[in-house]
Amino acid sequence: MGKAKKIKVSKGESRPGKIGLAEQIEGEKIVKAKLQKKVRHRNDDDEEFVDANLSRKILSQARKQQMELEDEHVFGESSSEKKLATKLGPDLSDDNDDSDSELSENDDYENITINEEDERSLQMFMLHDKAPTRTLADLIMEKLNEKKTEIQTQLSEVGPIQMQELDPRVKTMYEGVGDVLAKYRSGKLPKAFKIIPQLQNWEQVLGITQPNRWSAAAMYQATRTFASNCKDNMAQRFYNLVLLPRIRDDLAEYKRLNFHLYQALKKALYKPAGFMKGILLPLLESGTCTLREAVIVGSVIAKNSIPILHSSAALLKIAEMEYTGANSIFLRIFLDKKYALPYLVVDGVVFHFLRFERETRELPVLWHQALLTFVQRYKSDISSEQKESLLQLLKKQCHHSITPEIRRELQHAQCRDAETSEPMTEDPCS
Repeated sequence: MGKAKKIKVSKGESRPGKIGLAEQIEGEKIVKAKLQKKVRHRNDDDEEFVDANLSRKILSQARKQQMELEDEHVFGESSSEKKLATKLGPDLSDDNDDSDSELSENDDYENITINEEDERSLQMFMLHDKAPTRTLADLIMEKLNEKKTEIQTQLSEVGPIQMQELDPRVKTMYEGVGDVLAKYRSGKLPKAFKIIPQLQNWEQVLGITQPNRWSAAAMYQATRTFASNCKDNMAQRFYNLVLLPRIRDDLAEYKRLNFHLYQALKKALYKPAGFMKGILLPLLESGTCTLREAVIVGSVIAKNSIPILHSSAALLKIAEMEYTGANSIFLRIFLDKKYALPYLVVDGVVFHFLRFERETRELPVLWHQALLTFVQRYKSDISSEQKESLLQLLKKQCHHSITPEIRRELQHAQCRDAETSEPMTEDPCS
């Protein structure tokens, strides 16, 4: 055995005496007990009792969480059953699950205030001898009859043509699609509706669904489908037959446009040619476009980008159209886009304003505002003769606050056919 090491004792300390083994064991027990007691004492100092109010809050939150978990379990099953109930079948569901992604953005839609004085002045230029407005079903049936007559005329040499009747099962299916669209709020559309643009007789099938019964949300989804999957001519017919009558009816009844229909107008601009030919120009050619309709449709045009070719064609067509008051609103909106318009379009707008030199009726303020916008944006694109003609026009058609500004813009304009032009000093409204 090795030698036991001696215990070093510092100075001032007494050397411990000899202790027996039994006493050493007992001493170790006593030390451990003291250490355990100190640990327990430290833990007791750290622990605190929970206040009664805090206990009640904790229990209350626990009960609420438990109830929410139970509600989610119950209503989750019921909502899944409702989703299954709205489907026409397993093969009629839509694969696109982002139907309402754009509807959450409501930044562009706002309540538009209408000036009553401008509305009364526009009514003076409306065509009151137009035929009464027909329903959507009448329009669809008229178009179908026209198409049928056209086909029979083209193939008259071959023999009489009989329109093919739809399968009763197909007709029943699309009647069910119409029932779904009448109650549609959000979610997936039936796949049977998605294939309508691919059908040769899509107008006939579309009429079976009764678009006049569709909800506003369904109209938006239908516009998305036709704007994305159709050519310009098909989109134009859908806009003219379905979307435009629905918008006008909604405005006439509620005096404001439903948000989903406003989004449908924005989505219709995906096909700018169809939008111009199917919504804008027919609205103005009807002669009964109200100020509210013009302002709302014009706001969609003003807030979205449109190719210059489509805008130029629409601007020239509006300038040549018979004036009904609402034309000035759309002229000003297109002019405010600051396109680099061809001289042909600029000349057409100038001739549009010169036609009112012999107008005896008091022109609305909107007409003067459109003229001011034109000379501000395109005063350098007019010729010297057009400039002189516009100055002569201001002597006949005068507004106390707008005409002096128009005259000042024209006097300081540098025409396209002359490098310098001497300003003319004449009193406004002289």
